[in-house]
Amino acid sequence: MELLLWRHSEAEAGEPDLGRALTGKGEKQAHRMAAWLHANLPDSTRILVSPARRAQQTAAALAELAPRKLKTVDALAPGAGADDVLRAVGWPDAKVPVVVVGHQPTLGWVASRLLTGVESDWPIKKGAVWWFSSRSRFGEEQAVVRAVLGPDLV
Repeated sequence: MELLLWRHSEAEAGEPDLGRALTGKGEKQAHRMAAWLHANLPDSTRILVSPARRAQQTAAALAELAPRKLKTVDALAPGAGADDVLRAVGWPDAKVPVVVVGHQPTLGWVASRLLTGVESDWPIKKGAVWWFSSRSRFGEEQAVVRAVLGPDLV
C-alpha cells in the first residue's frame, strides 16, 4: 500500500476552527505540492480529506489537476487519532494509493506509529507530504518511507 500524509497548507487564524481558510501563502503551498503529487501519483489514487475548510482547499488543488474525487471523512477532522486515520485508509491492505489531507498532531502520530510502533508528537510542516509504502518482510508488516517533502522543496 502507498499512503501519503499531507498536512493542510498554511491557514488563517480564527474561529470556528473548521471554517478557517488558507492564506495566500497556503494556496501557493497547496498548488506547488499538488503539482508534484499529480506528477507522481496514478489516477487511481484515493484522496481522503478532513471536513475542515483548510484541508478541503488543500486537497482541491490536487483535484483540479486530474479527475480525482475527494472524499470527506469525518474521522480525519481535527482531534482524530492515529487509529482513526489508519482505519479510514485501510492500512496496510488498500489496493490503491491513498492521500490523507489532515492535521497536526494527528498526522505526526500516524507517521511515528508507522515507523516505530509508538505514537509520538512528531512535527509535520504545514503543506508537507510524508509518503509511506507497506511491505511484508519475514512475515512482518513494515512501513517504509519513500519521501518527505515540504512545499518549499517542490
